[in-house]
Amino acid sequence: MSDKLTLGVAARLSTYLRILIQSRKQGIESISSQEISEYANVNPTQVRRDLSSFGKFGKRGVGYKVESLIAQIQEILHSGSTHDIALVGAGHLGSAIATSSIFRDHGFRIAALFDSDPALVGQTSGDLAIEDSAAIAARCRELGVVLGVLAVPPGAAQGAADQLVDGGVRILFNYTETLLSLPDDVTVHTINPAEEMLYALYFYLT
Repeated sequence: MSDKLTLGVAARLSTYLRILIQSRKQGIESISSQEISEYANVNPTQVRRDLSSFGKFGKRGVGYKVESLIAQIQEILHSGSTHDIALVGAGHLGSAIATSSIFRDHGFRIAALFDSDPALVGQTSGDLAIEDSAAIAARCRELGVVLGVLAVPPGAAQGAADQLVDGGVRILFNYTETLLSLPDDVTVHTINPAEEMLYALYFYLT
């Protein structure tokens, strides 16, 4: 097995992990490749092929032990430890992200929350105190954060992204439509539900 996964395999394993973690939350102890495939929209043969590439996890007629498979995939994806995130934007979307259990379930912790609105700075969202956006770079350097999330109005996205990068952030998740101009060593993932809808609609219509 190569030390570095292909993009396709990494993406599918991440999807399987999401399904397994949700299964665990619902009290499910074992799951079949057919069930994983239905939730992931992936052929069951592909599921079995992906998982068998890393060892013999399942048992014919029984399926996979959810807890064990979670641990195995986390080890493969190097995601078993906690990773800190700097979140910029404490409005409706930012607050929803800050208080959601989804990130915690997958080993991510919102370490700092920023906003430029003086009316919000100093207030709390969940367990986090909202900090002034002017402190983004310094706080990210202090915390050693390499993951950043942008949940700001489009017009504020580039400036916030620049501050995150100045603070050492190298992976950005962009919830705005702004096309960001950043150094080559910074990876940007734009989160846009409309893209997923267009993708799904294309295959439905064709």
